[in-house]
Amino acid sequence: KIEKPKPIKCGTFGATSLQQRYLATGDFDGNLNIWNLEAPEIPVYSVKGHKEIINSIDGVGGLGIGEGAPEIVTGSRDGTVKVWDPRQKDTPVANMEPIQGESKRDCWTVAFGNAYNQEERVVCAGYDNGDIKLFDLKTMSLRWETSIKNGVCSVEFDRKDISMNKLVATSLEGKFHVFDMRTQHPTKGFASISEKVQKSTIWQVRHLPQNRDIFMTSGGAGSLHLWKYEYPAQRSKKDSEGAEMGVAGSVSLLQNVTLSTQPISSLDWSPDKKGLCVCGAFDQTVRVLVVTKLNKV
Repeated sequence: KIEKPKPIKCGTFGATSLQQRYLATGDFDGNLNIWNLEAPEIPVYSVKGHKEIINSIDGVGGLGIGEGAPEIVTGSRDGTVKVWDPRQKDTPVANMEPIQGESKRDCWTVAFGNAYNQEERVVCAGYDNGDIKLFDLKTMSLRWETSIKNGVCSVEFDRKDISMNKLVATSLEGKFHVFDMRTQHPTKGFASISEKVQKSTIWQVRHLPQNRDIFMTSGGAGSLHLWKYEYPAQRSKKDSEGAEMGVAGSVSLLQNVTLSTQPISSLDWSPDKKGLCVCGAFDQTVRVLVVTKLNKV
């Protein structure tokens, strides 16, 4: 048990190796710290990353997941999304902020994807007003944006270390959206399907590491829902102008369970033991669960 003076909002092991096990955290003061858990008194890396609370953090390039440099992305209430390389002190390697005159939106969630070789990498960010933005770190440009009309609580690619395949975004009002990221239409963007789960917020989505077409959502009603994505017969088609456009598949509910009277706010799967997962809820309880029969779906 390690206690720090500033409340910690989010953390990730994603930019470190299994041997190092450095934990990167974002706190309520906007600080990004990286801790060696064997000697946690002083952070091995520390930077005042944002003016306000860091809501979300993700890492890539460590743990053997994703090609390229070990990097950390942070999203903050100050409206900016920043990418950090722990080997570079004080300044981010990328800074995505609102353009001049544009109102800043609270960034609630960030995720890396498309890290399948040394050059390619994207960051997806979701905001309080329903905006989703996809930043291409190779070209340092905004690649795509859309709005799901309601605060985006969580975004996750089905896998970080492959060419973009699917992205799930969950919202404040109990909906989630699955985007097929293989085919980007010049004007319509990516094809998607949405599903209404419940009246309460869907706090988080996590894909099963051993099967990227199965994912779990955690809800404000204290419940977990297990989903399976089915691909369509053809994943793309040509529009009237001959441009390729994606075709969305369908989702089916495999199982659901209510564990708490309070929201389940965080969730993660074990990368080693298929079906082992852990979740944290507002009732201050950490629950470890096992999902069985995943090899049969």
